[in-house]
Amino acid sequence: MAKYANPPQDPPLFTGTKDSIVADSKALCDNTRSLLDKLVAEIKPNDAATFESVLRPQIEDENQSSLSARILGFYQYVSADAALRDASTEAEKIMDEFGIEVSMREDVFKLVDAVYKNSGLAESKEQHKDRLITEELAKSTGLESVESARLLEKEHKSYIKNGLGLPEGEKRDRFKEIKKKLSQISIAFQKNLNEENGGLWFTLEELDGVPQDVLDGLEKGTGENEGKLRLSFKYPDLFPTLKFAKNPETRRKVFIANENKCNDNVELFREAIELRDEAARLLGYPDHATFRIEDKMAKTTKTVLDFLNDLKERLGPGGLKEIEHLKELKKKDHEERGLPYDGNYYLWDHRYYDRLMIEKEYSIDENAIAEYFPITSTIEGMLKIFETLFGLVFNQLTPEDRARISPTGKAEDIAWHEDVIIFSVWDDKSEGEGFVGYLYLDLHPRQGKYGHAANFNLQPGFIQANGSRRYPATALVCNFSKPTKEKPSLLKHDEVVTLFHELGHGIHDLVGRTQYARYHGTSTVRDFVEAPSQMLENWCWTPSQLKSLSKHYKTGESIPDDLIEKLISTKHVNDALFNLRQLHFGLFDMTVHTPKSHEELKKLDISKLYNDLRADISKIKGPEEQGEASNWGNGQATFGHLIGGYDAGYYGYLSSQVYSTDMFYTKFKKDPMNGVEGRRYRHTVLAKGGSRDEMVSLEEFLGRKPSSEAFYKELGLEG
Repeated sequence: MAKYANPPQDPPLFTGTKDSIVADSKALCDNTRSLLDKLVAEIKPNDAATFESVLRPQIEDENQSSLSARILGFYQYVSADAALRDASTEAEKIMDEFGIEVSMREDVFKLVDAVYKNSGLAESKEQHKDRLITEELAKSTGLESVESARLLEKEHKSYIKNGLGLPEGEKRDRFKEIKKKLSQISIAFQKNLNEENGGLWFTLEELDGVPQDVLDGLEKGTGENEGKLRLSFKYPDLFPTLKFAKNPETRRKVFIANENKCNDNVELFREAIELRDEAARLLGYPDHATFRIEDKMAKTTKTVLDFLNDLKERLGPGGLKEIEHLKELKKKDHEERGLPYDGNYYLWDHRYYDRLMIEKEYSIDENAIAEYFPITSTIEGMLKIFETLFGLVFNQLTPEDRARISPTGKAEDIAWHEDVIIFSVWDDKSEGEGFVGYLYLDLHPRQGKYGHAANFNLQPGFIQANGSRRYPATALVCNFSKPTKEKPSLLKHDEVVTLFHELGHGIHDLVGRTQYARYHGTSTVRDFVEAPSQMLENWCWTPSQLKSLSKHYKTGESIPDDLIEKLISTKHVNDALFNLRQLHFGLFDMTVHTPKSHEELKKLDISKLYNDLRADISKIKGPEEQGEASNWGNGQATFGHLIGGYDAGYYGYLSSQVYSTDMFYTKFKKDPMNGVEGRRYRHTVLAKGGSRDEMVSLEEFLGRKPSSEAFYKELGLEG
């Protein structure tokens, strides 16, 4: 292990203060502004403008800036200090607004436009049959690599898509105003989600059935709430309550309150989709979705809508069949407990009866399974899988390591919270024993922290100006239950899948090997970025891997074979309903971003649309069946994806499953621990990031064009 004890690059420090975070963000912007002013002053937009003179200085500045910019914006998601979170939010606003300013600088665009024309890239692509940038095409234009040619093409197009194709004057000014406002909305929307701290008070009787370890973690009431417990809307409280609370009225209250937990975001969401639509129309696009999708793998809104609607038609009958089965279970349960039954299956019923069905019909108790997956040993098992597959070594930093690296001698300086675990990551002997980067794990909820599970790139990798490599740092931010005095944090199987998925993003980030920061790791098109992590989820449904991941928190024993067999038999239980839920999100996203006219969009009742679409697509009933108006909840106000970058892109969660299932079936289904294919996957797909067309990486790995056959086969929808 000594070989792996001294990384050639220290991890980033998290010593920001509320003043330094804002000041540093301003300094980054000032440095870049000065560079651009210098380029414009010294270079004329003529035949002499080249990639080296115009774009090289900008990309090197971008590479260096990314080392601190992402961290400055990261504090808002994880810091326990509200002042730091506020400063980080302000810093992100400053950097976003500066980004808009830069993206609309006509003087810089004229230089980039000259480089683009001088390179002959457009003409070369026109002559190239499939219009992809290849090594041959890049060389024919005098550029050093596919990545440089891709950067030039995308940089040129981004200026046009940021309004510089518009004539100077009123339209361009309005476009810039919209961009700034959208940035402010995005920041405010996410801040409201992060800072959300609502909850409901319940008696112990109302929470009957909820696991004791959840109840032990709830706030105890005083005064008028004496004898009650406060249930928050954080995942470790919310999901077990919806899954286990026997009282349907408790579940109903929790479900509806959760759908209304961030109602300040309702108007922000409306404003965002209206501004996006206006901006797209200013640029000559019929709608925002067309504007967004043309640069993704799908290319057109028709491709996306055809895929989603075809899947809806295929899955619909299966969803209705699953509901009929669940209704029988609900009817019997209500009869046994003397509860009235109105013949309906509601949104707040689903997690409860889905879980009950698996328990009763498959003899599976998810809490009993969780006992085999204490979080620490499960993570160790996961990292061993990645070591075998991809040729990696994970070395956890000790408190002594952390103190040694810190300039103040305080171990917490190299993380944002004392709970954070840090690994230095290396290539194993077969891969050359080189340093790879740093992995951070922040696993448990706290007030003000990002409320879902996600991977954040803290510092990207890239080739520095002197030719040496800069190594990445990446963080998993999750919200698994905290350990108690009696038990460690135990993961339900779906949480094991979530953790493995997010670790998949982290590995994608770590093994990236690109020239430029902007294409590093997970910086791919949005309708491909989920595919690598979705593919890795299959390991959580493979008997040998479940065995290796498991270790009972009391006995240390692996999960028994019969329990593994039962668990795997549940993989596709109520699968149609699960995928119809994803389709609801995807079709809602596409509907609000493809209005027939701007006037039609302004008249839209978004909450009603969200709930009506859910009832139509998911086939599960909501409170409107009980006489409430169909705008009873505002689910879109909690839909951070659609404000945070997945707008007109949520379909990617489903479409990328086509790619992920194809990759798994073709290369790993027979032998999931095939290290030869694992390393080939690492170098062919993961390492390339967004540095070349993602379809090229995919086809090189598969040895052919992708097929949807495995995807439909996995869903039981062949033909």
